[in-house]
Amino acid sequence: MPPNLPTELLRTFVAIVDAGTLQKATERIFLTQSALSLQIKRLEDLLQTQLFLREGRRLTLAPAGVTLLGFARKILEMNEQAVSAVTAGAFAGPVRVGMVQDMTDTLLTGVLASYAQIHPQAQLHARIAGTAELLEQMTADRLDVVAGFGPAGDPNGVLTVPVRWMGNPELLSADVLPLVVLETPCRFREAALSALDRIGRPHRIVVETPNLSSLRAAVRAGLGLTCRAMAFDPLPPLPLGVLPPLAPVSVILAHRPNPSDSITSLIGLVRQAIAAQGVGDGDGEEDEPRANAA
Repeated sequence: MPPNLPTELLRTFVAIVDAGTLQKATERIFLTQSALSLQIKRLEDLLQTQLFLREGRRLTLAPAGVTLLGFARKILEMNEQAVSAVTAGAFAGPVRVGMVQDMTDTLLTGVLASYAQIHPQAQLHARIAGTAELLEQMTADRLDVVAGFGPAGDPNGVLTVPVRWMGNPELLSADVLPLVVLETPCRFREAALSALDRIGRPHRIVVETPNLSSLRAAVRAGLGLTCRAMAFDPLPPLPLGVLPPLAPVSVILAHRPNPSDSITSLIGLVRQAIAAQGVGDGDGEEDEPRANAA
């Protein structure tokens, strides 16, 4: 009797081929390199043949691996189709979502918790990083859904929100304006520095941090001023007109083509949560976030 080929081994095999290295493959299927190596060894033992050739750190397919690849893709596709047909779309496979730090309170404690209740079988993988990094990972098939920030009018925009200066107004009298910013790359950091340079207002960075919670703590402590999008940030805004105006941003929601039913469900929940942020801040109509026609 020919051996049965477990789908988890075939999925690992395909992931390594697509990634090119074991290290990159770990970011796709969330297993350690040693676990991936053991799975490939199991697959090679079942088939009694070598599937990969090593060229330094990079793996290339052996002749048998080239032959297996096409069949592996077909088997995995048929497996997904069969599960979806039998369960009427109720099955929820791994869902990989990325978000910027600003949205963690809204999405982690609200959306993802609701999603887990709706899809108790779902395997959720969340990554928090800057928008540019998250979009790169989605392009590389490491994420399925990304929620972040983009320029106003971004084609993936769900909501357009104002960007406001925030912090203790007493700091406005300083000869050199103290600033609290995130490390680069950061859209809001660049906006703040560019706006102040444009009007020739002296400034200096007093706190630079990779962590948004640390930034908020520093601003609340009166160490410096910052700017953020009004939709997600709880910091108090400064009065309009005391510092140069800042361009609004789009809250974007991007996803890979042809999402599964479970991913489509998550996209809907995220979209609703973002839209719910579209309320005025009580400081004037011009500052109200507005839903995009998307």
